[in-house]
Amino acid sequence: MRVMGLDFGSKTVGVAISDPLGLTAQGVEIIRRKSENKLRQTLARIKELADQYQVETIVLGLPKHMNNDIGERAEKSLEFQGMLEKRTGLRVVMWDERLTTVEADRTMMETGIRRENRKEYVDMLAAVFILQGYLDYLYKSKKTD
Repeated sequence: MRVMGLDFGSKTVGVAISDPLGLTAQGVEIIRRKSENKLRQTLARIKELADQYQVETIVLGLPKHMNNDIGERAEKSLEFQGMLEKRTGLRVVMWDERLTTVEADRTMMETGIRRENRKEYVDMLAAVFILQGYLDYLYKSKKTD
């Protein structure tokens, strides 16, 4: 069972894929687009990756505010969820992504990646954190059943 994790941003989408057992998340790529509203090629690339990796579920980060409110960015993510489900035919689970970008940035800083190079990887690493959080949740739920 493979799961895809996505960090949906205004001009990029970080992509991560689980291992076949659904235990660990690995970064795959960052899909870049010139304009926020140009999503056709982004959706096509996500569909290609989902087919290539035989993905069964997509986990999409939901960028809530710290007070748990849903703002404009989260609304765009919810709209993207509908587009993804329609395009891929897969279930798209929304996952709270608060602080994943901060965590990704901190991880890169701790590993010595220079500040000017971090922007290149932050979205993909955030997708890894989103997906790993979901996989850990699934694993813990199975242990308590």
